[in-house]
Amino acid sequence: MLLPGMQTAEVEGMEHETGRGRLRVAAAAALAVFAGGCGAGGAGPEARGAGDLAGTWRAVLASPGGELPFTLEVRPGQPGAPAVARNGGEEAPFTSVEFDGERALLRIDGYDAQIVATLDPESGRLQGEWTRTAASGAVSRLPFAATRGAAPRFDPELPQGAAGADPGSLTTVAGAWAVVFRDAEGEEPARAQFHQSGHGVTGTFLTPTGDYRYLEGDYRQGFLRLSTFDGSHAFLFHARARPDGTLAGDFWSRDTYHATWTATPLPPGGDDTDGLPDPFGVVHLTSEDGRLRFRFPDLDGNLVSLEDDRFRGKVVVVTLFGSWCPNCNDEAPLLADWHRRFGPEGLELVGLAFEFTGDAARDRRFVRKFAQRHGLSFPLLLAGVSDKASASASLPDLSRVAAYPTTLFVDRSGKVRRIQSGFAGPATGARHQELVAEMESILRELLAETAPAAGAVPGGQQPG
Repeated sequence: MLLPGMQTAEVEGMEHETGRGRLRVAAAAALAVFAGGCGAGGAGPEARGAGDLAGTWRAVLASPGGELPFTLEVRPGQPGAPAVARNGGEEAPFTSVEFDGERALLRIDGYDAQIVATLDPESGRLQGEWTRTAASGAVSRLPFAATRGAAPRFDPELPQGAAGADPGSLTTVAGAWAVVFRDAEGEEPARAQFHQSGHGVTGTFLTPTGDYRYLEGDYRQGFLRLSTFDGSHAFLFHARARPDGTLAGDFWSRDTYHATWTATPLPPGGDDTDGLPDPFGVVHLTSEDGRLRFRFPDLDGNLVSLEDDRFRGKVVVVTLFGSWCPNCNDEAPLLADWHRRFGPEGLELVGLAFEFTGDAARDRRFVRKFAQRHGLSFPLLLAGVSDKASASASLPDLSRVAAYPTTLFVDRSGKVRRIQSGFAGPATGARHQELVAEMESILRELLAETAPAAGAVPGGQQPG
């Protein structure tokens, strides 16, 4: 079952070799055009014409489930975000925008993704392809098109998939829902929280390991449509209202994955996380002495372990992450904030990066970009590839690696006290705030403990 931070990497690795070959040739050809056609005379492509793309566009990826729309805003000259993809309350930034008067290149470097498109001078329509490097070096791709100007996110005319919806049974989808996703591997529970104004709907799904980002769409005549695109995720959800007031529908992720889902409304005021596993109980420690052992190289090739002097007598937060993982990007600003605020009180942090390809040079490059983007100054280590079976094998003191990120709290004696799987990002609203408060409470409790005297037998407790 595909869940945020869980099966993303594995699903991405399903791209066929033939498709990768075609895509790499096409991308190389497009980039060659930019190199040859835009670099002449020392004028960069953005200087020559990116402003011609400025403004709002209704952008669409051609998902296997139909149109996957998002709002694209191009704003050349804006530092750090010359373009953004808008979904609900989120603006996902593009790294750069290049345009030579005919072909556009929009990069999302942090996710090794890009959109290459051609502008039709008569219709003013952009048409091309979104690509993103995925697990094992595979490439995800979807056709892309965009039309200038503000427009409804989804076409008000409903698709054939809306047939069978019962509009009379459900006048609004606003509220909390108990959800079950099903695919060939089984089923997984989730919780949804939707907000509706007129036909417009925003919200997200919270799963045992994270969330499905900021979703935006509509609900018309008993048919729900939601989508998001942030450079990494390309999610499309459809659902039909049923006579009993429940929802049943489909979920598509990028170009390869499909699941079905059903949802039952929860009573107002109830606990919308009830029924989901406790994120602090998904993974446990297997070592008898309560310690986590690893030894991985940092970005300069120096081996680092928790037995190093810099960690002795300190509280240490260890995060298992990937630069490709959006929920890891959600957690990173919190970790940077902790490092600044609690470093003087004896906090150290270390990140174990599990990247897509296993190419050390590429992995270093993307982890450095991750650190720069979030202002991280603590050690980031190259720990392996994103496949969770491989990650679990590289950390035998853990029962498994179930999600990215996984965050471990280590006390001053070197014992692991708590392990959290996944991260509920800002799209989950109150749940995100509650989780951040809980994590910081754990951290403050550990910082308040006294470091063991030199030569003393380490104390601490096994994580429960």
